[in-house]
Amino acid sequence: MSENKIVLTRKQVEHVAELAKLALTDQEIETYREQLSAILAHAAVLESLDTEAIAPTATVLPLRSIFRTDEVNASLSQSDALANAPAKRDGYFRVKAILE
Repeated sequence: MSENKIVLTRKQVEHVAELAKLALTDQEIETYREQLSAILAHAAVLESLDTEAIAPTATVLPLRSIFRTDEVNASLSQSDALANAPAKRDGYFRVKAILE
């Protein structure tokens, strides 16, 4: 693979910094110019790879359900559930109205 050399200018880095609303020092501009240039060069290498034989995918991990299976379990009876309720009426919890 040939090495792609991409070099951003100081003006381009200042433009990106302005878009991101970043105030950069001269040293930071130079550091980011070098780093962003290297990132773009690497992206250009990846872009040049032939991926025609690779199927598009959202994940490389096998698909699996993250939900547990539904199981019938014993639960509280109505009278047990209401046993410590501060207010109840006709087999239901009684609460203060929050809407008029």
